[in-house]
Amino acid sequence: MGTIYRETFTKPLPSRAEVFIRKGERFARWTDGRGRKRTAKVTTPAKGKNAGIDRLLFEAGTHTAKYRNGAGHRVKVTTGCRRADAAEAVLQELETRADKVRCGRWTAAEDAVLDYKSTSVAAHTQAYIAYLKTKRGKGGKPRVSACHAANVERQLKRIVADCGFTHPRDFTRTAIEKWTEAKLAEADQLDAKGKPGMSPRTINAHVAALTAFGNWCVATKRIVANPFARLPKLDENADRRRARRALTEDELGRLLLVARLRPLAEYGRPTVRLADASKRENKRSRRTWKRAPLTFDMLAEAERKAREALRKRPDFIAELEHRGRERGLIYKTLVLTGLRKGELASLTVGQLEFDGPMAYAVLAAVDEKAGRGADIPLRADLAADLRAWLADKLADVQAAARKRIGEALPMRLPPDTPLFDVPEGLVRILDLDLHAAGIPKRDDRDRTVDVHALRHTFGTHLSKGGIAPRTAQAAMRHSKLDLTMNIYTDPRLLDVAGALGVLPALPLDAEPSPEPLKATGSLNATPNVPTLVPTLVPAPGFPSTVEAIADKAGRKADETRSDISGGSATDKTLAASAFEKRATGLEPATTSLEG
Repeated sequence: MGTIYRETFTKPLPSRAEVFIRKGERFARWTDGRGRKRTAKVTTPAKGKNAGIDRLLFEAGTHTAKYRNGAGHRVKVTTGCRRADAAEAVLQELETRADKVRCGRWTAAEDAVLDYKSTSVAAHTQAYIAYLKTKRGKGGKPRVSACHAANVERQLKRIVADCGFTHPRDFTRTAIEKWTEAKLAEADQLDAKGKPGMSPRTINAHVAALTAFGNWCVATKRIVANPFARLPKLDENADRRRARRALTEDELGRLLLVARLRPLAEYGRPTVRLADASKRENKRSRRTWKRAPLTFDMLAEAERKAREALRKRPDFIAELEHRGRERGLIYKTLVLTGLRKGELASLTVGQLEFDGPMAYAVLAAVDEKAGRGADIPLRADLAADLRAWLADKLADVQAAARKRIGEALPMRLPPDTPLFDVPEGLVRILDLDLHAAGIPKRDDRDRTVDVHALRHTFGTHLSKGGIAPRTAQAAMRHSKLDLTMNIYTDPRLLDVAGALGVLPALPLDAEPSPEPLKATGSLNATPNVPTLVPTLVPAPGFPSTVEAIADKAGRKADETRSDISGGSATDKTLAASAFEKRATGLEPATTSLEG
C-alpha cells in the first residue's frame, strides 16, 4: 500500500531570530522583511553539508504520494492536494494504473501518457519550441536558428488552430489529410490581402513541422504513437510559386560592379525637382526635391561626385568602400561555391583552409542544411580575394590595437571571427543592386532573382559548361539528381542549339562508301564555347575536395577536364577525346551532350 505525507525542507536561520523552547521542542521567532512576525520549528541536521547547523524546518503545503509503479519501483509523486482525502484519491488512482500495467492491460508508455492528459496542445507546443531553442550542436552552437524556431511555431499554431486540436487525444491522421485537401483546393484562391493560398511546398512544410512535433511528443512520452508519421508529401513541382532564374555572365559582371560601387555612389546621385515644388513657400526646402534613382549608366559619375562631396570625410568614404567590397565578395562567394545565405553567414576564419594544393572552406554539419557537413572548394581567384580580405581585416584590428595603449598587437585573427558580416536584409539590398544594374527582378517566364537564385546560377553554369550531372549534383550537395537538373538548372542559359553539333551527319544524297560516315560537329566544333563555367568549376587535385565533388573512380576524368580548361587548343582536343572515355564509376557509360 502507498502512503501520503507532506514533504519537509529547511531554510537558514535568520540572523536576528530568537530561539525558544515550547513543549520540549525548539522554535524560532523573527520578523520578516515585510514586518510580519513569523514562527517556525528549529532542527539540526545530522548529515549533509548543513550538519550540526540550526535551520528552520518547514512542511510543504501539499501532499506527496509514495507507491510502487507498474515496474515495481518505489516512486514519489506530488499530488498537488492540500487536503488528505483528496491526496488519498490521487494515490488510489495511481495504484490502479500501476496494477493495470503489472497485469498487462496497459503498457508502460500508455501509463506515462496519462500524466499529460490534461495538458493542452498549446502548452505542449511551447515546450517543444523551448526545446528547439535550447538544442546545441558541436561547439555549443544552436542546432536550430531563431528564424527556424519562429517559423515552426507559426506553422504549428496555424495547423493546430485549423484542425481544432486542443489536447493530444485529438490528434488524428484523418484531420491532417482533410486539412491538406482543403488547402490544395484553396491554392488558387486569393485571400483578403490579395495573396494566393498555400502552395504544395508550404503545405509540406507545415506537415513536416507537425510530424517532427509528433515525434518529439512520443520521445517525451506525451503520446503513445505519432499519428502523423509517414504522411505522403505533395508534388512541389506541380505548383511552384517561386521559380528562380539564373543570371547570365554579363549580368553577374554588372551586379558585382554595382555591389562594389553603389554604397558610395548613393551619395552622388543627381537631384530631381518635385512637381509641386513651385507651391512651396521655401523654394529650397528638402520637400522640393529628391534624389534620382541610381542607374548603371550614371554609376561612375555618381561615384565621382560622391567622392567630391565627401572629400572632407575620408573615414566615411573608406567605410563605404569597405561595405561595397564586402558585398561584392559575398555575391561572388555565393555564385562560385553554391553556398546558401545561412551557410555563408556561419563561416568563420578558422573554417578556411588555404594551405595545400587547393583552398577550401569547412562547412560544419550543424550549419549545413542537410546536417552532413562538407568541404567547399574555393577557386584560385576567389581564394586570393579572401586572403586579401582577411589580411585587410587583420590590418584594421592591428591599427585599432595600436591606438589602445598597453594592448598586445594581434598577429592573426581569432578563429571564431566571422568571414563576412552578412546582413539580415540581404534580399532587399540585392533588389536595389539589381535595379541599379538594370537587371529585371522578374523575367518574361515569371522567374525571379533573389539571394537563393545565386545558388541556381552556380548550378546552371555548371550544366552549361558541360559538367557531368553527377559531378554537378555533388558540387550542389543535393541528395537527388533530379533536384540539380530540373530545379537548379535554368534551361534558357543552356546552349541546346550548339549541342546539336555532336550529332552524326545524315546526308540524304550520300554515295555508298566503305568508310563510315563522320560527324560534322564535335566537342571542339561547338560554335558557342562557354566561358564562365571553367572559371566557376574548381580545379581538382586536393583529395578531400575532389571526393566531395566526385567519387574516386571519376578523378581521372576530372583531371582531364582540368587540362581542357587550362591547356592549349591541341591539348584541349586530345583531352576532350580522352574525356569522352570517362570512368564508369563517375557517370553511366552512355552518350551525353558534353558540349
